[in-house]
Amino acid sequence: MSDDEVDKELLQLLQQSLGLKGSVKAEPADTKVLRDAQYIYDNSIDVAIDSFNTKAAASMIWQVMQEKGYSSKTWSTHPLHPKARTEDTVNFIFTMDLLNFSFWSGDTLAEAYSVDYEGRQWTGYWSLVAALQRALSEGIPVTSPDFWQDREECTDEILKHIFRSSTSTLMPMLDERISILREAGEILYERFECSIVKLINQANGSAAALVNLIVREFPSFRDEALFYGKRVRLYKRAQIFVADLWACFEGISFGQFGDIDNITMFAGLRTSLLWLFLVD
Repeated sequence: MSDDEVDKELLQLLQQSLGLKGSVKAEPADTKVLRDAQYIYDNSIDVAIDSFNTKAAASMIWQVMQEKGYSSKTWSTHPLHPKARTEDTVNFIFTMDLLNFSFWSGDTLAEAYSVDYEGRQWTGYWSLVAALQRALSEGIPVTSPDFWQDREECTDEILKHIFRSSTSTLMPMLDERISILREAGEILYERFECSIVKLINQANGSAAALVNLIVREFPSFRDEALFYGKRVRLYKRAQIFVADLWACFEGISFGQFGDIDNITMFAGLRTSLLWLFLVD
């Protein structure tokens, strides 16, 4: 389907919201991420991927996962990930993935943004998760959408305190993160009664539909680009949110999706580093 064709999923959603039955037959949701990845693969000039060796690498990774017993249960074993399976955990995961970007801040541990929590110093992505856990332990409801939009209680100074560093290096793009939290809080309040669970429920148990809903409603999740004049979709953090829900709740409750296999590997720096490692 080209970008000029009717988005049947969106049309069906609009008809439902207006109480109209409509004549458009419901079709399985599709994020179009794989289709766009195929387009990039077929048309790239500067970068090429060896299909045969990619399959060999996938087989090797799968084998190691089986040997180590890696599964959805592994997600909750990390000391910073939530252990409870409640609505509060849903809020934590959404907050975590809403702000999951740009952690490069220094070449050494002494220079990098880091967070001290429970006797350890956390950097990179884990510095974000540690900062959220630290705030909750201090009684600050940092993962609550109600809190984000309360400008009197949730001031910029409070947010800067939440994401304070144990080094002289501030959290990268802190102002942008604060702005994204505010924006998400307003969207959730205006369209989903300030409830991330209500957002999830609108996807009717479809991983792809939830990804599409998130990128449609929240601009900060909408990572798209132009490639030779064609719009291509990456949807990295939106897919990570769905995958984190599925893993945390082990495919049940808020993590129950009938089409979880539609979620792709997530484009990111680690992917390219992995290719270099496999080449060596």
